[in-house]
Amino acid sequence: MGKNKLAKFAELKTFPHVFQVPSKVFFEGKKFEMKGKWNELFFKNNNPIVLELGCGKGEYTVELAKQFPDKNYIGVDIKGARLWTGAKASLQQELKNTAFIRTNIEMIHHFFGENEVSEIWLTFPDPQMKKTTKRLTATNFINSYLNFLSADGVIHLKTDSNFMFTYTREMVRLNQFPVEELIEDIYSKENLNPILSIKTYYEKQWLERGITIKYIRFKPLRDKELIEPEIEIERDSYRSFKRDRRLPNS
Repeated sequence: MGKNKLAKFAELKTFPHVFQVPSKVFFEGKKFEMKGKWNELFFKNNNPIVLELGCGKGEYTVELAKQFPDKNYIGVDIKGARLWTGAKASLQQELKNTAFIRTNIEMIHHFFGENEVSEIWLTFPDPQMKKTTKRLTATNFINSYLNFLSADGVIHLKTDSNFMFTYTREMVRLNQFPVEELIEDIYSKENLNPILSIKTYYEKQWLERGITIKYIRFKPLRDKELIEPEIEIERDSYRSFKRDRRLPNS
């Protein structure tokens, strides 16, 4: 491990708005002290809480927090060196409405109480083309989100992956989730909502390579057994390369 990563890991431990909880803590039956009490114990307000799951460098967390100071934003990722970027930027910019959690997303329900979260952003998640249960819009994850998402809460997916977009759209259709917005190529749209124009590190790479960016916002329904899609979807051809080397039609 490089010295730069080690330095970032060490600095993360000093950030007052970064929470790192090993999964084994929950397996031992312990509880996260702020579950259900984020606004009371940390943000000190009653503003809506918005999560960015798989936040990477935290670009959306930081930019949304700047645009909407009347909401609280929490970025979640397991990669500490990436998460450090957003955590450092929000600290330097004195954004009091941001926090970050370093954990596996499979454990996210341990951090939030019932109805505590109003929105979830999934920004360029790995489509997990071989592992359905690893997709962040798979029904097992939707069921997990429903443990803490408010009754009128929404999920945003912004993705370069046609596979992920097609899968999610079919999952939403099968389960009759209300779709609030669906765009197959956001940058072809006039009067684009400013929240969709935030460009992440990876998004800029996809755009440079001519890959369209898709978006869907939907409202998951609770108190029903969710149906998992069983359809064949053409795989993204450029996914066989490392993330920084993938090319379309390769």
